[in-house]
Amino acid sequence: MSAAALAWRQFRFERRMFWRNPSAAFFNFALPLIFLFLIASVFGLNEKDREILIPGVAGMSVMTTTFTALAFNVTFLREQGILKRIKGTPLPPISYFGGLIANAVVNAVVQVALVIAIGRVIYSVPLPHNWLELVIFVLLGVVAFSSLGIAMAQAIPNFDAAAAYVNAVFLPLIFISGTFYESKHLPAVVDGAAQVLPLRHVIDGLRGAIVRDSGLTHHVEGLVVLGAWAAAGIFLAVRYFRWE
Repeated sequence: MSAAALAWRQFRFERRMFWRNPSAAFFNFALPLIFLFLIASVFGLNEKDREILIPGVAGMSVMTTTFTALAFNVTFLREQGILKRIKGTPLPPISYFGGLIANAVVNAVVQVALVIAIGRVIYSVPLPHNWLELVIFVLLGVVAFSSLGIAMAQAIPNFDAAAAYVNAVFLPLIFISGTFYESKHLPAVVDGAAQVLPLRHVIDGLRGAIVRDSGLTHHVEGLVVLGAWAAAGIFLAVRYFRWE
């Protein structure tokens, strides 16, 4: 059987395992939506605020379904000895990780589509003006955060520490990247730090695609930063990956 066929079978297995894990479904799908509904309900957002919040939560969803999910999952699989056993099987590593990452990609695409649909139906936020820009930033974000999530798992000593390590990255990042408000309100130092991190540029790209129709030419810097993080993540994930 070809590597592609094995990757497809692994992907189907990952989809079944995902829906059999309620906590995974919660953190991948429910948590970003809880943020969305709570903030929109509690603060009584106007039209401009909703147009900031919907792309922000969509960008956060890309991170939760890839970086957060893979950092947790790879750490768990390593600590349980599952990765070691997989290495001893005839399944090629490229097929295994192809199925694992494809599962995260599907979750990211579904979650972004769900946030956009909720924004249109419930909060009257228009559908994306520039679908090409939307697709490119989602895909770049998925590649960057997936590779960084696998790389992050190599720095986590054990599964008990995974929540602390992941949240130490995830929580500050969503609050300094303009997820829930315009980044112009941030202090200059914090804003400067956010500019070199990937989530800010995913959110700005999605905001440009959904609200402003700004086009890719207005986000060249964001594309470069995301490409650099994707390359760094792939290098770190491959260089330091541990099967056991």
